[in-house]
Amino acid sequence: MNCELLATCSALGYLEGDTYHKESDCLESVKDLIRYLRHEDDTRDVRQQLGAGQIVQNDLLPIITQHRQDKALFDACIRLMVNLTQPAMLCFGKVPDDPVFRFHFLQVTSHLQAYKEAFASECVFGILSETLYDLLQLDWEQRQEEDNLLIERILLLVRNVLHIPANPNEEKKVDDDASVHDRVLWALHMSGFDDLVKFLASAQSEQQWSMHVLEIISLMFRDQTPEALVSAGHARSAEEKQRDCQELESLRQKEHAEKRSRTLQRGTRHSRFGGSYVIQGLKAIGDKDVIYHRNLQNFKNYTHDMGKAVRRVPKRNRKAQECKDKRRSALNVRLFLREFCVDFLDNCYNRLMYLVKENLIREQSQQHDETYYLWALSFFMAFNRGNGFRADLVSETMSIRAFHFIERNITNYYEMLLTDRKEATSWSRRMHLALKAYQELLLTVNEMDRSPDETIRQSSSVIKSNVFYLMEYRDIFLTLLRKYDETRQPHSYLKDLVESTHLFLRMLERFCKGRKNLMVQRKNVKRKKSRGKKQQSAAETSPEALEETWKIVEEGFKAAGFQLSESLTESIVPFDATSETPLEEQRTEAMVRVQDALLARLGPEALGLLRAAREVWPEGDVFGSADVEPEEELELLKQILHANLPRSSPPETGVEEDEDGAELEEEELESVQISETEFNFLDFIKRFANPSIVRPYLLLLKSYSKNTPHTNHCIARMLHRLAVDLKMDALLFQLSVFHLFNKILNDPAAAAYKELVSFAKYVLNRFFSLTAQNNKAYVELLFWKNVGAVREMTEGYSKDGEGKKPTWTEEEEEELRKLYEEHRDSEVPDIVETLLPLLSNSNRNRRQVVTQLVHMGLVENAKELKKPKKGTRIVLWTEEQEEELQMLFEEYRDSDDVLGNILKKLTAKRSRARVVDKLLSMGLVSERRELYKKRSRSAQGKNSGKGMTEEEFLAELTQGFPDDSVERDDEDESEDESEDSEEEEEDEEQERERSQNGGRRSQSMNSPLERRADVGTMVHALHQAGMSGPLLWLQNCLNRTASDREDDGLSQPVPLVPVTEASEDAMENKSFLRLLRKLGMRAPADEQESFWRIPAKISASQLRSAAAALSPREDEPSEERNGSMSPAREPQQEEDEEDSTEQRAQALRALLLARTRKRHTSEDTAPVSADTPADDTNTVIERSQEKTSTKRSRSRVLDDDEEKENEDDSITVMDLDANGDDDSDREDISAPVKRRRKMVLIDEEEDED
Repeated sequence: MNCELLATCSALGYLEGDTYHKESDCLESVKDLIRYLRHEDDTRDVRQQLGAGQIVQNDLLPIITQHRQDKALFDACIRLMVNLTQPAMLCFGKVPDDPVFRFHFLQVTSHLQAYKEAFASECVFGILSETLYDLLQLDWEQRQEEDNLLIERILLLVRNVLHIPANPNEEKKVDDDASVHDRVLWALHMSGFDDLVKFLASAQSEQQWSMHVLEIISLMFRDQTPEALVSAGHARSAEEKQRDCQELESLRQKEHAEKRSRTLQRGTRHSRFGGSYVIQGLKAIGDKDVIYHRNLQNFKNYTHDMGKAVRRVPKRNRKAQECKDKRRSALNVRLFLREFCVDFLDNCYNRLMYLVKENLIREQSQQHDETYYLWALSFFMAFNRGNGFRADLVSETMSIRAFHFIERNITNYYEMLLTDRKEATSWSRRMHLALKAYQELLLTVNEMDRSPDETIRQSSSVIKSNVFYLMEYRDIFLTLLRKYDETRQPHSYLKDLVESTHLFLRMLERFCKGRKNLMVQRKNVKRKKSRGKKQQSAAETSPEALEETWKIVEEGFKAAGFQLSESLTESIVPFDATSETPLEEQRTEAMVRVQDALLARLGPEALGLLRAAREVWPEGDVFGSADVEPEEELELLKQILHANLPRSSPPETGVEEDEDGAELEEEELESVQISETEFNFLDFIKRFANPSIVRPYLLLLKSYSKNTPHTNHCIARMLHRLAVDLKMDALLFQLSVFHLFNKILNDPAAAAYKELVSFAKYVLNRFFSLTAQNNKAYVELLFWKNVGAVREMTEGYSKDGEGKKPTWTEEEEEELRKLYEEHRDSEVPDIVETLLPLLSNSNRNRRQVVTQLVHMGLVENAKELKKPKKGTRIVLWTEEQEEELQMLFEEYRDSDDVLGNILKKLTAKRSRARVVDKLLSMGLVSERRELYKKRSRSAQGKNSGKGMTEEEFLAELTQGFPDDSVERDDEDESEDESEDSEEEEEDEEQERERSQNGGRRSQSMNSPLERRADVGTMVHALHQAGMSGPLLWLQNCLNRTASDREDDGLSQPVPLVPVTEASEDAMENKSFLRLLRKLGMRAPADEQESFWRIPAKISASQLRSAAAALSPREDEPSEERNGSMSPAREPQQEEDEEDSTEQRAQALRALLLARTRKRHTSEDTAPVSADTPADDTNTVIERSQEKTSTKRSRSRVLDDDEEKENEDDSITVMDLDANGDDDSDREDISAPVKRRRKMVLIDEEEDED
């Protein structure tokens, strides 16, 4: 010993007999020893020298027992002993690999074992118990910090002493004999320290010591098993006696069988000479036969491996070591531990486990402290099951939360087992502990099913329904079996895993039998290949996140007043003029850049980029119109933020191609979709039909002679499910399995394994019956087989060539090459879809064509041939596509369904709304109603007009009249909306269009227009010249400006910016410019102005009058007749004869009214006077007003608030006119009623069809 240490130890005092005499500077010496320990080296030299000097046995323990009244000295000695007794693993960090450090490690451990033997004294634990009791008597207000420290140190000292491992080689104790650990436990019990531990576990004021208490309890029961403690002090039950007798009988039969085999091997006469024999057919090292020099009785055991040195197994391939076996303690120790368990379950378990769980969840404990929780859960719940099960004693850990906590820990332990290879053994033990806890939960739930209490059985059913519903709990055993590794996980782990799986399947099967339809959760994992570009996470692109982002961006816009700095405006460039990317694609990329800026919450950059892009691409108002208001810009930015824009993938460098070059190596991203499905138990069992799951069972079956009967039953039951229930016995047709079956059948004690013997015979019989049909079955024995191989082996093998990729002949390759060369420059959106119908072999699919194109080198990789993504609201048209659209329109403009035929023949598939917008912008149609599908109003015979009566003629007039009024929009738009309701963006645009149309209708109805003849003539001439599109654009500009001036109350010149080629051409037409001057528009004042302007002096009402004047003239006879007849064409929905007669009468009166109005119109006189037809008209109008609510509920178009208001206004005007307002316009009366009339006519027509 070091001289300084020796002097310090000598200064403590000396022991004379049983009395210890301390020196005057004893306290300072103890503090010096603590200081020495603080500065010891890596070999723990100070600790070893103090242990060799027996400082604990000879000095420290006598000091605390005889000088307890010296509080300072007592505290210092406790502090020093806590340091000296800490585990060797903590001192060295791990078991050292270096031989020198390993020697020091073993030395420290031996000193600790000597300390533990010294602590096995009732006197020592009596002093510790009294001190701890006095400290716990103090209230928390009276306790000082030193008192709490002393309590913690006493608990740590007891924990360290209990943690010291036993030394079986030194103790040489057998079961039922008192070991050192048993003597320490008995001293702890006799001193009353166990009662203090139970008090700390149950007292509400002492919950801060919960983790220390749980550690002490777990170390107390370290060598015990719940079954041994339950049976302590009780006579053996009849079941235990029977089990012992069966085990003894199997051993006796095995011994007799071995004796008989030895007797048969022994020759009849003794020969001291073995003899020499030549074994024919068995070659030696050379070409000669083997010469055998032993007795013939032992010949069956001969192999070439006899006498060879056993090959050393690499360390990484060795089987995992088992933990040390449990031992049975002395009876008095087991009895006191049993009483401790009973009291602990009654008073402490639920509260202590709750506190520990809270500490673990809040991460207020030390690392790996959850292992104590898992041990306590499995140990005390198992004890509760064996000792008269009571569910209320373990209610804290009997919940779905406990299942979730254990399942999460199992998953975590397995991941650490794979990653932390150096500590794989420790992680494997923790994983085994978690598995035991999970098994105990299942056993307790199973025990609850047998309870006589209905409430407990219902609770068990609820827990089982939750466990079986969730996919994680159902699949955990499948995963653990598939991932079993015998080099890292011991044999006992596999045994518990197989028994737990058996229990789970038995519970699940029983649960399913009582229910017809069991719904469970299913998770579908969709793997998406990343594009090599950093994508937004699901959280960033979720609707909630987008709304939050938009709120922040919107507040920034409003705070800045939509103003941008000059530096920001100048620095933003929306496109690259030097790039080879076409302008159309750059426009889409600019839109994506705006969205990225919004997602990054960079509002000014997004707004600046939007305005810059608007200047570069003004056509189509893709980025908004030139005179867009800030509120409209805000709405456009919001739409861009929520849009699903197509994002191009950046080029990847160094990408390797696989064998056929069709697939690229890309990172896979998983998205999980959760759904419900009906559970089928047999389908669940089919998932166990896998060689990776069968192998662990057969590995455990190899030790069948050492397994318990229950373990062998679990193995046989699972194999029976696969071979008999699933009829997959061929899964076990493997040579190693048959070798194991042969060993079982030839076992002298085979009578003890009747279940295994029966199953082995069944599988062998099935195999030999199969060999009569399949002569290749013997070769199949060499391989493990999956389900597909099993099916082929039993049902027949597939023919050569089946299931292989179809080959391409030279002619097919040449054909594909020519077709690709022809269409590669056609700029079709998807060239593969173009080539597929042109191939001579119609059985080719898209994947095969893409693979072959890559294989032939016509394209570099499969990315170039990916399907085009579905477009977003921003649709770009090329010149070729516009020309194609114009040609299709010219071809089908006279057909019944113009738009439908165009959509069918259009190469680049687009939505109906996009095609309609493009036709309007190109000026091919002036209004949407020109594209609506024409309906056949009557039968073919009636259309001919032959053989008609007057009533039929009037009915034909009522049903088949041309529809040129603007009010037709509502009906046909409703029809068009029903056809395209699946496209959300089309619905929004149709609603906006209907809102605008409704506004125009209300203006034309509520503000009568005094049309000048010269303006009407010019408008008619321009319509005849094909300028309907520019006129519609001008009308929209006037109406929009009028609305803005009404809303803002401000008037300023507004430029007329043409947005289409037709509008630009019209601005160069002299007739169109003359019309602008007639309407009061102002030409460019000087060279700085490029566009015509709407002067600020024109009021909103004047603008609306001018816009109304741009509508087509309605002086054709058909239109007047249509307008005048509309009030009298209100049919009834009933189909009986009386109503149809009334309808004909109404039509006749309407015809008379129309003729009267026609005559008055031709004479330029006032409209209809108040005569009989007018009265009839009033009657019809009253009927129509009674049915207004019915018509409105039937129409799907009247969902716009603005349009509802306009219709109410029109109905009010109609009522006034019907009551005798002779100055109102004809259209004001006819429009709303006509709209309802036509809807009812269509409904009746459909009913007749």
